[in-house]
This record gives sequence, structure tokens and C-alpha cells, in this order.
Amino acid sequence: MNGLPGAPESYWMHSAPSTPHPALTTDLDVDAAVVGGGIAGLSTAWELARAGRSVAVLEAGRIAAGVTGCTTAKLSALHSLVYDRVRRTRGAEGARLYAQSQTDAVERAVAIVDELGVDCELERVPAFTYVQDTARTDEIRAEADAAREAGLPVSYVTETGLPYPVAGAVRAEDQAQFHPRKYLLALADDLRARGGLIHERTRAIGLEEGTPCRITTENGAVVTAADVVIATHYPVFDRALLFARLAPHRELVVAAPIAADRDPHGAYITPEQNKRSVRTAPYGDGRRLLIVTGESFKPGTGNTPERFKRLADWAREHFPGIDITHRWAAQDNDPTDTVPLVGPFHQGARHTYVATGFGGWGMSGGIMAGRLLTALITGEEPPWAGLYDPRRLWTALREAPALLKHQVEVGRHFIGDRLRATHVDSLTDIAPGTGALVRLDGHHRAVYRDEDGTIHAVSARCTHLGCLVNFNAAERAWECPCHGSRFGIDGRVLQGPAIRPLEEL
Repeated sequence: MNGLPGAPESYWMHSAPSTPHPALTTDLDVDAAVVGGGIAGLSTAWELARAGRSVAVLEAGRIAAGVTGCTTAKLSALHSLVYDRVRRTRGAEGARLYAQSQTDAVERAVAIVDELGVDCELERVPAFTYVQDTARTDEIRAEADAAREAGLPVSYVTETGLPYPVAGAVRAEDQAQFHPRKYLLALADDLRARGGLIHERTRAIGLEEGTPCRITTENGAVVTAADVVIATHYPVFDRALLFARLAPHRELVVAAPIAADRDPHGAYITPEQNKRSVRTAPYGDGRRLLIVTGESFKPGTGNTPERFKRLADWAREHFPGIDITHRWAAQDNDPTDTVPLVGPFHQGARHTYVATGFGGWGMSGGIMAGRLLTALITGEEPPWAGLYDPRRLWTALREAPALLKHQVEVGRHFIGDRLRATHVDSLTDIAPGTGALVRLDGHHRAVYRDEDGTIHAVSARCTHLGCLVNFNAAERAWECPCHGSRFGIDGRVLQGPAIRPLEEL
């Protein structure tokens, strides 16, 4: 879009090859089926294949190309301000298990890179959570205390490698960062070498639980499996009503080359200024790629072009002279009770499992999920299985205010968006290259006008639970503010939990 900086493409997608895996066209029978080809799904499939199971991965789009292809790819056990919250809600033991499981995931990735000889730009770096406001240093000190008590190698510091001052920071030693797509494509190659199957452009639309389970795909092929893992970021099948416990948020990313001697040497994040995250990646010729993330918002709300400009201005102010080359956006789901949901799908589940709610920390979380789910499927139970168990209810009740706040927000959109005046009065008010909701014949329509004037009209009702979508002008997509489903201008599904497109009109 004119006026926005950089090419609208994830650097990770731009700098790694595309994938050639075929769509599933015939019925299939395997030990385990994994729905979703991001880091959680591929990690689980690889671990299962390594344990001797026959595995098939079903991906609606391309593997390592959805949320995982748009991450900032920090591989860390320091997750902003999570340890103090976990200590308060689950006690010191819960925080210790969280630290152990996330550290295990970081080290598992390092070991896999070494074992497979993966060239994925893996680097060991310190990770920092910082604030610039002196009034918030108590939060940082509390986080440092909780993380240290949980077993992380952390310290409280006031000096970092950033080119601007901080009031206080938690520093965690020996964390990591990598090129997520290069890592996962290598994992996929090894999965196939172990007999695993990968089917892209294969959307799962039906799940029959039983012994065995059966998955129906959009093209009619059926996969029969003893065990099924739903690793679609936001569960596309939700018998456990997990949508009530997940709050989607979207964050924007800008990237720019900098000289290697300007590298801040670490992975940084602050909750201030609507979140700011900073890291760099190798870029060749004595340069690094500066990656800045922030402007957290609920999908389908806010002025996305203005948010991009705000983030770019922040990056230029703090790293003067940069030329932004790429921009993209990432989407994550925050669990209302802080900890990801990884384990049996629901109370009655015997052979179905889920991995979701990584809250922006899907790199370590996805690898942890692969380890945990494989252990459960093969008859083991890691000490942190109970911490992540999706069937937990006591923590959801303990943190009920967050759950209720999320549901109030969903209800406000479901009802309030229908009561609003239409965004435009008629189709003629929609400028070329823009979209808006219009009420026609008593129904809400999502209407986009091409630069050449061609109109694309689809139903404005999200096919997940019926909330009205809104237009994201920066990414030219329709987004649901209730549960984060995203659709193209032609109504096709870009991101779940929706599995059916918007009705074309």
C-alpha cells in the first residue's frame, strides 16, 4: 500500500525456498495425524516419527508459512513478564516447571540443529525484558526474582546493548534466535526421510473421534489415525470451547539492514508503548537485519496503516538512518490464564490432542508442545504435563476476570458491530484499493473495490461464530475481531479458527 515502508512480505518467507508437498487426494491410514504445519505441528510430527510412529501432516496452506512464517523467531525461555504471574497463580513449583519445560525446548532446538546439521542461522544470545519508565522497575525486579527462583540464569541490570537508556531489565543468559523457516524446512525433510508424510493445500474440515479417529479433508479424502493432534494455532475443531479461553492479538513487524557494529547483541522486549521487541539476524556483507515488532492490537480493530507508520517511526527514531526493507504482521493467541494449552483436547478425549495459546512465544512453546504431546501419545508423562493440561479448570476460574473481560469484548463486537451505522452509505463511497462494510437488502456485506474499480462483495459474517468482519487496509484482508479469523478479499480463509470461506455474493 502506498505510503507504507518496505515490501509487504515476511523476511523469513522471502529468504527461504518454497515447499513442494502435494495435496492429499486419496484416503490414508497412519498411526498419528497432525493437523497444522507450523512449528508446533512439525515439531510434534518429527518427534513422533523419531519415536517410530507413522505420521501424516495436513496443512491447509504451506508448511512453516502461516504464523510461524511471520514470527520474530526468538527462541527463549524468558517470556516478557510471565514468571511473576505464574508464581502468583500457580506457585513457585509452577514457575519452576514452566522454566524447565521452556529451557528444555530451547536446548532441544539447539541439539536438533547440531544433529541434523541445519544451516538456520542459530545464534546464542542473551534475552532482555526491560522498561524505560522508572515507575515500572518494581515489575522488572519482581520478574527477575521469580525467574531466578524458577531456575533461569537471570540478573537485574540497568545497562544493555540498546542504543537508548533503560530504567531496568531482566537479562537471561544463553538464549537463542534462528531462521524459523530454514529450521522447519530441514525438520520437514528429515521427517520425510523417516517415512513421514506432508500434505499441503489440504484443509481438514471434519473430525470424528474414536478408535481410530477419522479426519475429513476439504477435497473428500479421509485420514484414519490412532491419534490426532490439532496444532492449527487456533483450534479449528473446538469441542472444548477453547475459543472462550483464547484472546487473539496481532502485532506488526518492520525490518531494516544495519551495520554489524550497530547490533545491540541480544533479543529485547518491553511491555511499554504497546509493546516493542527488537532483535537482529545475519544479513551478509557486514550487516545485520534489524527486526522491530510492536503495536499489539485485536484483529479487525484499529487503523493498521497508521500502526505500521507509528512502528516505523519508532524504529527510525531509535535506530537513526535505517531504510526499512520489509514489513509484515504476526498473530498470536493469549490464554486467559497465562499458560499455553497443550495436551488432551477435552475432558473426554482419549486419542485427540491440542497445542495452542502460546501468547507470542511459539518458538519455544511449539517445540515444547512437540516433546510433551509425543510423550503423552507414547505413554509417558513429563513433570510439566499438568501445568499445560487444557482440561485444567481451576486456573481458569482463578483468573476468571481475564476470561470474563475477553467474553465481554467478544459480546461487544458480536452485538455492537451490528448496531453501528454502516461504514459507508453506498458502494460508490468505497475508493479503489479499499474495503468497507455496507448494509444492502438488510444484510451486512464486506465490499472491496480493486484499483481498476472492480467490486468484490462477500458476506460480512465470519463463518466461525458469526461476528462481523472488519477491513485491514494495510494487509487487504477481512478480519474477525471476536476470535481472529482472517479472510482474503474474495472470502477465502487466510487464518482460522474459521474453516469455511465467507459467502461470495
